[in-house]
Amino acid sequence: MKHLILKAVLVSGLTFLAAETLKAQEEVKEVKDSVKRKKFEINYGLGITIGEKKDSTGKVDQSKGRFIGGITFTRFDLGLTKLVDNGSFSLSPTNNFLDYKPWKTSSVSFDVLQFGYRFNNHFKVYLAGGFDWTLIRLDQNITIKKNAPTLDYDVITDATFSKNRFSSSYVHFPLNFELRTKENNNGKRFRFIVGPEVAFLLDGKVKQISEKYGKVKVNDDYHFAPFRYGGTVRIGYGGIGVFAKYYANDMFDTDAQKGLKNMSFGITFGLN
Repeated sequence: MKHLILKAVLVSGLTFLAAETLKAQEEVKEVKDSVKRKKFEINYGLGITIGEKKDSTGKVDQSKGRFIGGITFTRFDLGLTKLVDNGSFSLSPTNNFLDYKPWKTSSVSFDVLQFGYRFNNHFKVYLAGGFDWTLIRLDQNITIKKNAPTLDYDVITDATFSKNRFSSSYVHFPLNFELRTKENNNGKRFRFIVGPEVAFLLDGKVKQISEKYGKVKVNDDYHFAPFRYGGTVRIGYGGIGVFAKYYANDMFDTDAQKGLKNMSFGITFGLN
């Protein structure tokens, strides 16, 4: 009797599993059919394009509007940074301790996400997200103080720094308006991109190298502005171009550095 009951339970279980398997297969088929109807096209590294319009030859109709977006690695900016002290490129006596090496003070940024709408072959709007670093190579033998009530420093007399870098890192969200020409015979085109940007502070850092202390890294917010806003302009041909960025609010959240802003300009890669 026990064997009969066990067999009945086993048969019932197998029947249930078979039914659930068929149901799951039908659900997967429905999802695939739905994706095909909506015409989702995933291009890894370039993102996701929704609602592709194709002409009679099977090619994408670039004149039709469509949503664009997804994971990407684009607009890699590599440039020089300049501090602007109340409209002047010369630092005031109050900010003179931030005197820097012009050709070694740089900025690096790139985008990893973007979502927007391409209206036609010549115009699109998209919101992007990525990261931005400002790297200031201090010229003086000083150390910016950590956890100080104001942006302050100590003069170092017992060591000489071969590298004294004062930097900030932000996560940024630019809103880009892109105009582009028709592709030439080489498949390349000119691009003009402009738009506002907001950013939120991730961290500040002091990195120093000397013979006496070796390599030292110290993290702190160092009174960098927790929120900043500005704008970017890019002009490019093919996948390469030039850029300029200007941040409209103060670089530091301190009264002594009021009016001290920063800008950057350089080369941008990965325009698409």
